Amino acid sequence: MKFIGGGLSGTFIIEADVFPDSRGFFLETYNRREFREAGINLDFVQDNWSRSVKNTVRGLHCQINPGQDKLVRVVSGEIFDVAVDIRRDSPTFGRWEGHRLSVENKRQFFIPKGFAHGFCVISDTADLMYKCTDFYSPKDERGIIWNDPEIGIDWPLDGEPILSKRDLASPTLKNSEKWF
Repeated sequence: MKFIGGGLSGTFIIEADVFPDSRGFFLETYNRREFREAGINLDFVQDNWSRSVKNTVRGLHCQINPGQDKLVRVVSGEIFDVAVDIRRDSPTFGRWEGHRLSVENKRQFFIPKGFAHGFCVISDTADLMYKCTDFYSPKDERGIIWNDPEIGIDWPLDGEPILSKRDLASPTLKNSEKWF
């Protein structure tokens, strides 16, 4: 595995070693020893699977108390995956980075605690799987509006975004409470 430091402190793009042959391919999506050697010494406790249609925007979401680190990958289709630094004392507070994740490029995106996460679907449909270091807690879920002008995410949408009512009602980062 290759661990490539992201644009924000603590984020990584992970590229797996892919072993193709006439039957298809094989790769490891997680190897605790290699992750620990790269400085990601965490225990994942929950796996999630999300399927969405083209132009769906999910996010920007985070968990507090204590928060969740996430390891995101796509198993069908393509997404634009985004992390926003929401650590108020961080020099990169309010900055974002985004990466295209697809079944073709087989990349993973590691997003640590203290970041909001969101994505939009570029392909007709996409299946996203992600590991989390803490269990989902509805009372600890928070959100930031997906199109916060001060963050300025350049979403690669091809039409009107499809959003949940909850995501549409999220505050801007400036108007949110201090979570981290």
